[in-house]
This record gives sequence, C-alpha cells and structure tokens, in this order.
Amino acid sequence: MTVLEHSPAVSPEHVLILGGTTDAAQLARAIHGGLGDRVAVITALPARLPPRQAPPGRLKIGSFGGVEGFVRFLSDEGITAVVDATPPFETGISQSAAIACESVRVARIVLQRPPWQPASGDRWYPVDSLNEAARALPAVGRRAFLTTGAGGINVFAGLTDMWFLVRLFTPAAAPLPLRNHVVMVARPPFTVADERHLIETHGIQALVTRQSGGPIDAKLEAAREAGIPVVMVRRPPPPPGEVVPTVEAALAWLSGRL
Repeated sequence: MTVLEHSPAVSPEHVLILGGTTDAAQLARAIHGGLGDRVAVITALPARLPPRQAPPGRLKIGSFGGVEGFVRFLSDEGITAVVDATPPFETGISQSAAIACESVRVARIVLQRPPWQPASGDRWYPVDSLNEAARALPAVGRRAFLTTGAGGINVFAGLTDMWFLVRLFTPAAAPLPLRNHVVMVARPPFTVADERHLIETHGIQALVTRQSGGPIDAKLEAAREAGIPVVMVRRPPPPPGEVVPTVEAALAWLSGRL
C-alpha cells in the first residue's frame, strides 16, 4: 500500500502596516504581489483620512486606544511584524507602536523617506515647529500658502493682517480660526503646473509646509520657479528602532523574516 505524505499548511506571517502615506499603500501591494500567501496584511489608517482605493488585505480604520489597545490588537490578531509607514509628523501612533511592540516582542521597522534637500534657487527657512513658522512668516510674506493640514492651524490665528490659502485633504470639522483665508480641499498627486497656477492666481508670497521627504514635491518646485520663500517645518526624530528609506528595503526586511 502506498502512503501519501502531506506537508502541513504553513500559517502566514501576520503583518500590520501603520499607514497614511503613499509608501504604506505601495508596500501593501508589493507584499501582495511578491510574498503572496506567506503574508497576511492589515493596514491601519486614521479615521480622518480614508483611502481613495483600499490596499490589498484587511483595513483597520481609527485609533487603537493607546498603548494598551495596541498591545491587545497585536495579541488578538497574532501580529508577528509591524511596519510603521505613518507620516513623519504622526508621532503619537509611532510612539505607541514602539512601546507596544517592545513590550510583547513583536518585530518592528520604520519606513520613512529621506528628508527633502534644497536645490539651487530654493529659499528655505527651516523652523522646528508650527509656532516658529507663525513667528517667522510675517517677515517672509504676507500672502501665504499653508499646506500643513488642519492640525495646528490655530497658531496662525494671531496673524490678522495676513491672507492664507489653506489646502486640506478633507473638509475641516469646524471653521478655521483665520481672519482672511480661502480653504481648498484636494488630495495629491499635484503637478508643478497645478501648484504654479495656485501661486500665480492667489498672489502667493510664501509657502509653509512640513518636511515630509521623498522625491522633491511639486509645490517646492513651483515655489522655486516662482522665487518665493518656503518656511519648512523640520520633522521630529523617528522613534527608536531600525529605519529604512524605501518600500523595497521594507519588503526585503519582511522577506528576510520568512
């Protein structure tokens, strides 16, 4: 009699991607296409920024509920690896992830693009916070293009003799506390032509943005072409742990764990 031996099915790795960036969605697609059935992916996104197109795998929308909630989620879902691909200014979730993963010994890596570097013709004014940006702005330009999101807009409320073009990804939950302003709701990608048109149409004299990093941004190229200054808010340091700069490097890290 012939005995057929069957190898037991291998349980997939359960990977949690902390999203909110283009790189997070690209990583989910890369895992789906490159690692297949060996990895089950959950992408976590903030409730305020639902995806235009859901990435492969499961989605978790909303808060974890602090470190304790994060630990429960890791345990309940059997998470074996976490990739923190949140925007560099979303420090709260990154800190919770670092503490939770350390406490339950779940492997974690940070996927964060290298910061932008100024090129010839750029006029950047680096500052450490939005408060510093508000203090510096009156001496830089009186008509400003704010691309820092709704959070922290209140620090510009005291600049009552200035005019602002405020770009948000989603509508603000309440009226903005700015005396003279226009709000536009739009989500990237934006072209250099798009940004140049906004600068020219609204007579923009200064751009305020955060140091998100990665390929040089269209609004920065448009500001360079227009010769207007950029008040650049430096990013905070990443949480402790290994940091990789590209989706390919994060995918290689996951592949090595298999």
